[in-house]
Amino acid sequence: MALVNEQFLKLQANYLFADIAKKVNSFKLSNPQDKIIRLGIGDVTQPLPQAVRKAMHAAIDEMGERDSFRGYAPDQGYPFLLEAIAKNDYASRGVSIETSEIFVSDGAKCDTGNIGDILRKENIIGVTDPVYPVYIDSNVMAGRAGKFIDGKWSDIVYIPCTSENDFIPELPERRVDVLYLCYPNNPTGTTLSKEQLNKWVNYALENNVLIMYDAAYEAYIQDPDVPHSIYEIKDAKKVAIEFRSFSKTAGFTGVRCAYTVVPKELNGFVAADGASVSLNALWNRRTATKFNGTSYITQRGAEAVYSPEGKEQVKEIIDYYMTNAKIMRDCLLQCGLQVYGGKNAPYIWLKTPHGLTSWQFFDKLLYELKIVGTPGVGFGPSGEGYLRLTAFGNREDTIEATERLRAWL
Repeated sequence: MALVNEQFLKLQANYLFADIAKKVNSFKLSNPQDKIIRLGIGDVTQPLPQAVRKAMHAAIDEMGERDSFRGYAPDQGYPFLLEAIAKNDYASRGVSIETSEIFVSDGAKCDTGNIGDILRKENIIGVTDPVYPVYIDSNVMAGRAGKFIDGKWSDIVYIPCTSENDFIPELPERRVDVLYLCYPNNPTGTTLSKEQLNKWVNYALENNVLIMYDAAYEAYIQDPDVPHSIYEIKDAKKVAIEFRSFSKTAGFTGVRCAYTVVPKELNGFVAADGASVSLNALWNRRTATKFNGTSYITQRGAEAVYSPEGKEQVKEIIDYYMTNAKIMRDCLLQCGLQVYGGKNAPYIWLKTPHGLTSWQFFDKLLYELKIVGTPGVGFGPSGEGYLRLTAFGNREDTIEATERLRAWL
């Protein structure tokens, strides 16, 4: 008989966004005449940039000719995209990244969830709290989380980020082997300065900690003191893996393209004798075994993001979403609510009013205002009493949602 991976049985009910979808669909069936404004799940609404579409159309035509047809993509990605990434995302910021350190994939969610394949089960995991659920759930699946007790996993080290500490995490009191950092942060929309991030890199260097750095929202950074990459910090290549995505920057949520940087000077260790092992080599081996590469058409589209036209068009999209964020943030502040984020990230982190729990406030917004948010507690225990709103909606819907909120509040 086939025995199951019993770690999956420990997962708490459904994935957060699946639970939200069920609630919203049930409400919609009962109230088909009502217009629901979705500001919960972070899917984008603006179409692909013209430069991207043009490049993908050309790639499709190439795939229709025998001489230019392409089959399986290279495991790590086509050289044209790897070179564009290294030049535009890193060299332009004074960071040297080799193309052999970049791995193109079909999504940062996939990579952050799969990276644990190359790590031993016994690693102690640290996460900032609240946290993107994939970091937690993927480690539950791998058997690293322990037992779920009073809203927390017993073997995971939670590092609270709350209004009391200005959402700046403190160094953990317990030892961790692997630490997840996401900045600009999902869900709080907050950031770390170079000085604050430098503290974490130094901590990792001194304690042999591996940092998983999710920089999926770096393109939204407006403040010049906020680093776009952890590799802007000295010696970070010795301790950090970085994840990037084209999803929220260039509208690739339905196209699927991202990349992960695993520096060659970054090592893990063998439990038996402490021997060092290249994590780049391990991830390369895992990629070659479990992944057949991102499509040529998609990678040509991603390359076009870095063209002069692509950069300008992506900037227009980001400005559009950040204007949405400002509209929501200004409205909520005028209504006297505590609001965080929305300045360097497309997320608004809202303190629920009147002592409501996250799910109580979610229900009120859905049933009374027909607005969908994301309950903060779904991101971890420190998210209780908060709600996340996204700026990825249409402008008209964003304005209508703020008008509903203003009248209600």
